[in-house]
Amino acid sequence: MHKNETKISRRSFIKSTTGAVAATAFSAPMFIPKNVFGANDKIRVAVLGMNGRGKSHVDGFMNLKDVEVTTLCDPDMKVLEKRAKQYEEKYNKKMKLVQDLRNVYDDKNIDAVGIATTNHWHALATIWACQAGKDVYVEKPGSHNIWEGRKMVEAATKHDRIVQHGVQLRSSAALQEAVQHLRDGLIGRVYMARGLVFRWRADIGDKGFEPVPDGLDYDLWLGPAQKRPFTRNLVHYNWHWHWDFGNGDVGNQGIHETDMCMWGLDVGLPEKITAMGGKFLWDDCKETPEVLTSTYHYPKEKKMIQFEVRHWNTNSEEGVKVGNIFYGDKGYMLIKGYDTYETHLSVGRGKYEQGPGRSEGGDHYKNFIDAVRVHDKSMLNGPVETAHLSSALAHLGNISYRLERQLNFNPKAEMFVGDEEANKMLTRNYRSPYVVPDRV
Repeated sequence: MHKNETKISRRSFIKSTTGAVAATAFSAPMFIPKNVFGANDKIRVAVLGMNGRGKSHVDGFMNLKDVEVTTLCDPDMKVLEKRAKQYEEKYNKKMKLVQDLRNVYDDKNIDAVGIATTNHWHALATIWACQAGKDVYVEKPGSHNIWEGRKMVEAATKHDRIVQHGVQLRSSAALQEAVQHLRDGLIGRVYMARGLVFRWRADIGDKGFEPVPDGLDYDLWLGPAQKRPFTRNLVHYNWHWHWDFGNGDVGNQGIHETDMCMWGLDVGLPEKITAMGGKFLWDDCKETPEVLTSTYHYPKEKKMIQFEVRHWNTNSEEGVKVGNIFYGDKGYMLIKGYDTYETHLSVGRGKYEQGPGRSEGGDHYKNFIDAVRVHDKSMLNGPVETAHLSSALAHLGNISYRLERQLNFNPKAEMFVGDEEANKMLTRNYRSPYVVPDRV
């Protein structure tokens, strides 16, 4: 999009990285609603999903001026009561407790929602929020499958809502600078990006089935997924490793890195995908692979993304265990964690000298609230298009792994080429009434 430019504005290069699809969405006509906020108006937020990342959402929003978390929502009332006690002590504030997110959306006093539910709820929760006139901060991955990710984009555009994806790297001042260096040719022509997720993932065993515990609305927790007996193999964290609910580590921690790969290379979805992996250590109930290597090829751009998930005892690569490596014809760049980069510039065969580097984060929640306050989507560092595209990259790799073959993909149509079996895996069978609609 900016291949012939060497200097571009911060806002332009952030917008450019979601490709032509994002550019189309950003060019849509916008209106300023009657409830646009004044500089000192309180923005009232509800947080959905309180067992994991939702805790960070509450702190992230409560630490901002003129922002107030008024409501906590989770299908597990025991989790809600525990969090309510913690936050009353921490912030000297009582928060409303709600089990069913639909009741949150009916509350006209709530302006925005933070969605930190299970992965398989993210898209539908976002779409319902947009339909209810709420702005949304949604955790990664934005979607559980590719089809519903596109519906998220359509819903945000149709209902003119501010939707921020929880890819915090995009708000890091250091990593914004790093991407600018890639655009400016610091390491030469950048032809490949690698995403690394080497996390300590232990044996989770198999806990079998048992009665639904008191306080949990299990039907609501299952939501779009098909009915199954209750098991602690799923509730509350290990759903990540089961296909009906999670997407493995490439679709968990990995979304930060898939997004960084696409942002740094300035690409959208690929044309060829190959993935291989499996379970090698644990005889537990995980369905997703412990080890997964995915390759995404962009033949027209002459670029490639490699993504690797490894677990347990593993070495780092150039000091990176969770992060990215970009390769150019003049050197390479390391992305370490959420807010640090360093560069190594070639001075001869196999010899490198240290180049520019920086370590500085940013406030992704504040970026969202700033955009909400003036109703300006172009201010978002992680717009809804990143929720769709970076998640879709992970989904493509998972589909190739599950089908055990290379796949050809049409990025414009967002369909596999001549492959009915693979195309069926672009979506899922939704369970009524938790259905992502075709018309959002």
